[in-house]
Amino acid sequence: MSTDKTAIRDAATVIVLRDRMTNPSILMGQRGAKAVFMPNKFVFPGGAVDAEDALVPLSADMSQLCRDRLTEQSPPGLQNALAAAAIRELWEETGLVLGVPGAWTGEVPIDWQSYAEAGFLPSAQALQFVFRAVTPPGRTRRFDARFFLVDADALQGDLDDFGRASDELSHLQWVPLNKARELDLPFITEVVLAEVAARVTRPEPPQSVPFFLNQEEQSLFLQIKGYPMSEQDF
Repeated sequence: MSTDKTAIRDAATVIVLRDRMTNPSILMGQRGAKAVFMPNKFVFPGGAVDAEDALVPLSADMSQLCRDRLTEQSPPGLQNALAAAAIRELWEETGLVLGVPGAWTGEVPIDWQSYAEAGFLPSAQALQFVFRAVTPPGRTRRFDARFFLVDADALQGDLDDFGRASDELSHLQWVPLNKARELDLPFITEVVLAEVAARVTRPEPPQSVPFFLNQEEQSLFLQIKGYPMSEQDF
């Protein structure tokens, strides 16, 4: 049976922030020219949630605050799958590990086998839920994307070694935060960058999370656990 490519899929995106207190930079890569979704654009690592992500055991979870925000205006029980997808996509697209050393027990899902073979267990402890956006109608792919901020200090290994990355993103690089908006970016990435820049020196997770909701009737700037936002807030 064919899959409706225009259906909205849950997705997780990871914003890795390095040297946040001194010379902040973020990890970005470029999508291929032939990519169906956002060709040639510079983006953060991320992608759609897989069915098996919901079954992946986490060695440590996100903060309760982030879990609470993820439950709002969302199907129940999605937090684990979103966190796992963020960790998996970061591994697949950059070769960087968010996790702790350890051996898996039981059967390892196919998409997680290379991660497990590297000798790590996924940990969501360092993930902070900071933004949510739904792709506008009419696009070739539509996602309900949750953006997670993580401090690079939480990653394992050499931060400049992308040798285990897939070929989905090219030109992987640490981009100075104040230079990132000079790249060819999707609109929503520019919005998220502004949000990250505003809280770069604040290590705690946000009390409320911006939500850019694109619907057939209208586009809304909302605040999860807060009040409706106007465009001036961005």
